[in-house]
Formats: sequence, structure tokens, C-alpha cells
Amino acid sequence: LDLPPKVESVHYCDMTEEQEKRYEETKSYYRNFILEHIENDGIAKSQIVVLQGLTQLRQLANHPRMIDENYEGESGKLEEIEARLEELISGGHKVLIFSQFVRHLSIIQQSLKVKGISYAYLDGSTTNRQSQVALFQQDESIQIFLISLKAGGVGLNLTAADYVFILDPWWNPAIEAQATDRAHRIGQQKTVFTYKFITRNSVEEKILELQRSKQKLFNNLITNEESFVKSLSKDDILALLS
Repeated sequence: LDLPPKVESVHYCDMTEEQEKRYEETKSYYRNFILEHIENDGIAKSQIVVLQGLTQLRQLANHPRMIDENYEGESGKLEEIEARLEELISGGHKVLIFSQFVRHLSIIQQSLKVKGISYAYLDGSTTNRQSQVALFQQDESIQIFLISLKAGGVGLNLTAADYVFILDPWWNPAIEAQATDRAHRIGQQKTVFTYKFITRNSVEEKILELQRSKQKLFNNLITNEESFVKSLSKDDILALLS
């Protein structure tokens, strides 16, 4: 059975000035902290701090409010996401929005509420999964479905969507593909467009580069954050924190 095409594109976002300042401060802190750890304890025993540092930087690349509730500034990525959504909503499209951070989804939720935009929502704690799916699939007025990666990776049929937003790059590109396939499956009549939002000059861009250079390794081995960190050499870690 022939499915319509799927078109994937990377959408680069620039940090706002204040966001970039926070990002760079955190990066230099963790770079020193992690290098010191590797010097003293070796790379195997430093995996927890590596993961901690990378996670903080990834959150800052999304929105500093993810780690600091009192942050008053903007996020370049959020501005891009909002602008894209506005276009698609007014064009009558339906959009799946995936993030691995529930906190990132809640920032998007707040933004939608302010604009008075209704949406369906699914994360690991959602009890009425099927009714959220039905709402999105059947109700014309619900154009957005926010989904956490862990909750929405498999088993969902969301062919009402013709756009998929991936808000942050995942350790394993194969899992990203599974997310797109929630929309790109039997029953889909339209071309499915996937936008991957990547913050420029951030660890996100570096993760993409690593994935490309180690594609075989990633497709076979990397199932979660821990296995991602285990696969990194000292040079890889330095590159991610450069």
C-alpha cells in the first residue's frame, strides 16, 4: 500500500540574547566541572555528571524557564514554534508536537492557553489516552496534539495530522522516526511534513552532528540517555561542550 510522501526538515532557531548568556555561563561551568571529573575519576565514573550537564544545556536551548521558573525572558525556539503554529492553524492544518521533556510541553501549553487555542494532550500520566486520540482525530477544532515522547512513541494512530513538530533532538533518531509514523501510516491521505527544531550554536546542533557521524552505532545501540552517554568518548564530550 502506497503512503503519501513524508518531508523532513530541520528548522534552526537562534537564542535570544538573555537565553544565550545563560546558556554560555552554564556551558563553561559544566565544561570545567566535567573535565575535572574525567581527570580525577575517569570517563566511566563521570557519566552521571556528563548527563546532568548535557540535560541542563538541552533544557536551556529549549527555554530557560525549564530550569528557572523565575526566568522572565524569551526563548528563540518558542518564538519560532509559535510563529509556525500560527501559520499552520490559520491554514487549517493539524499538528502533532513531540518533546521528551514534559516541562517543555507545559510551556507550550501555557502559550496556547494565552492565545485561547484548544489542544489534545498526552504524557505518561494521562489516563484517558483513547479519548484524547479521538478528540484530535475527530474534532475539527482541535488542531494541536501535545505528546511526550515516552507516552506517544508507539501504538497511536494519528492520521488526522499532516504536520509533526519535534521540539528537541533525541538520542536515537530511530525513535524520532517512530514519532513521525504516528501520522505517516495507513489512512493518511496527505503529505506529512516533519519539522525538527534545533537551536543554533547549542548542544542540540552538536548532537545532530554526532548522530550523523555515528549513524550505525546510534541506530543499533542507543536506546536511552544512559546508553547515549556511555557511547561518548572524551573527544565527543568536549565537542558537545565546545
